[in-house]
Amino acid sequence: MAYKAIHRFARIAPTKLRHVIDLIRGQTVVEAQDTLRYLPHRGARMIEKVLASAKANAEDRGVRNVDSLVVSEAKVDGGPMFKRMQPHARGIGFLIIKRFSHITIAVDVPASAAATAGADEE
Repeated sequence: MAYKAIHRFARIAPTKLRHVIDLIRGQTVVEAQDTLRYLPHRGARMIEKVLASAKANAEDRGVRNVDSLVVSEAKVDGGPMFKRMQPHARGIGFLIIKRFSHITIAVDVPASAAATAGADEE
C-alpha cells in the first residue's frame, strides 16, 4: 500500500521542481532525504517537507521499518497561474505568468520486502 503526501499550490514553477524530483524517484526514503538535504535549490526544501510528511503518514498507519520505504511515485503537476501585465514599448502589455505547482510523493514498501511478507502470511 502506498502512503501519499501532497503539497498543493506551491508557489514555484513546476519546471524548476521537476529537475529535483527526478533525482529522488526510486530511492529509499533515507537516501532521498540525504539527496535533498544537500541540494541548494529552494524547491528541494519544499520536496523535503512533502517527503517527510509521506514518511510520517506511513509511520502513523503502522509501518514498522519506515526507513526502508521506497519513493514509488514522485510527480509535479502544474497548478493555477497568476497573470500580470507589465507595460511594454508602444503601448503593448507584456504578460507575466506566475506559476503554481502541485507536488505529490508516495512511498511504498519495496517489492522484495512485500514478496517476503506475503510468503510469511501463507
